[in-house]
Order: sequence, then structure tokens, then C-alpha cells
Amino acid sequence: MKQQWQIFLVALAFFTRIPIPANTPYSPERLNQANRYFALVGTVVGVLTALVFIVVQTLFPPAIAIVIAMAFSLLLTGAFHEDGLADVFDGFGGGWKPEQKLDIMKDSRLGTYGASALFIALGLKWATLASIANVSISFAALSLVIMHTLSRAIAASLIFSYPYVRLDEQSKVKPLANQQSQHDLWVLIATSLMVLLLLPLTTAFVLTVILIIARFCCGRWFNRQLGGYTGDCLGAAQQISEIAGYLVLLASIT
Repeated sequence: MKQQWQIFLVALAFFTRIPIPANTPYSPERLNQANRYFALVGTVVGVLTALVFIVVQTLFPPAIAIVIAMAFSLLLTGAFHEDGLADVFDGFGGGWKPEQKLDIMKDSRLGTYGASALFIALGLKWATLASIANVSISFAALSLVIMHTLSRAIAASLIFSYPYVRLDEQSKVKPLANQQSQHDLWVLIATSLMVLLLLPLTTAFVLTVILIIARFCCGRWFNRQLGGYTGDCLGAAQQISEIAGYLVLLASIT
């Protein structure tokens, strides 16, 4: 249990700015194993973001509270996944060959494609969550927990189905691409599906189907563009899945 807790802390440190004990053992092998806990990291982020939303909405209208909660989640994660989304759209929109696309994706500058994708993504998140909050404050908070969890599970699961792009050898996500086991996958699935128990059966079923479709589409898209995935691709998949989930949850209550 101590070893698994340490592996979870490695995952938490990798995907968030949440401090962990300085003496936590780290190695590429532990980061590789940490893939199984990415959904749980999403749960932590979702719970903290939901708590901020619940507190702030007692002082301000729900739409403002959603903006502040979103800003908090960006600070909490260092905009890790949003950066991946922007890089993917810049690379796929501006490059012709996989090598060109990867070079653009590694560029720290934000281009028109990436900025547009980021603006639309953040706008959709705010619009859907604000609309949910207008119907039910508690369901909006629950939606944050559910989708921060499930979207990370969808992104992490792509590692098991598609090849890592070797041209991206210097990426810090590279250790995650090696030696993933079926056990890691089942832990990832089990820890992510628990949040579905918080939803009505019909909503949980529809949400699962839509997320599986989103995963399939993202995987095919990345494979066609690059011949596999990169760390940025995983970030983009997380963002796309999160937005798709919010739309489903909004439709379920309207």
C-alpha cells in the first residue's frame, strides 16, 4: 500500500502543481506505473475545483463562480492539458508532414489555430457549466468531479491502444509510453468508473457511449496525423472528452 501511495503521489506531481513530500521516490519506472492513477488525479482536481465553485457561488452569480473555478483548475494543473490542446491544433493545422507537425507542436509560441481552439474550448466549458449551474448548483459541482475524472481516464487509455510517436523522443511523457500492463489498464478503468455511480443509470450509459466515441475519434485523428500519439495528444483528448461530457450532462437535465 505504501508503494502504491507513492506511485499515486508521482502521478499527482506530474499532472498538477499540488506539492507532495520531497522524499517521495521517483523514477521513470514509477512514472510509468503512475498511469493507472491518472483518473484518481482527475478526481482530486475535480473535487477541489467543485469546492471552490460551491464556496464562490455563495457570493457571486453561478456564471462568475464557474469562471473562478475554471481559473482555479488552470492554476492547479498549470494548464497542462490546455497547452496540449493548443499545441495539437497548431501542429495539425500548420504542418503537412508528421515531422513538421511535431516541430510546430514543440514550439512554445501560440499560433492562430491553437489560440482559436483554446478560446472555443474554454468558452464551451464555461457555457455548458454555467447552463448546468443555472439548473442545479449541486449537479454543476458533481459534473466537475465526474468529467475531470473520466476525461483523464479516456486520455490515459489511449496509451494502451496506439503507438507512441518516436520522433517525439524528448517529451517528458515518454516514460508513460513504455511497458504498460493490462493490470494498469484495469486499475485505470475501475477507478474512473466509480464516479458513474453518482449518476442515473441512463445518463451514465449515454455518457459512457459518447466518451468511447470521443476516444475512438481522437485516436483515429492522432494516428492519421502522426502515426500515433504524443503527450500533447493526450492533453487534447482530455480536453475534448471533458467538453463532450459536459454537453451530455447538460442535455440530461434540460
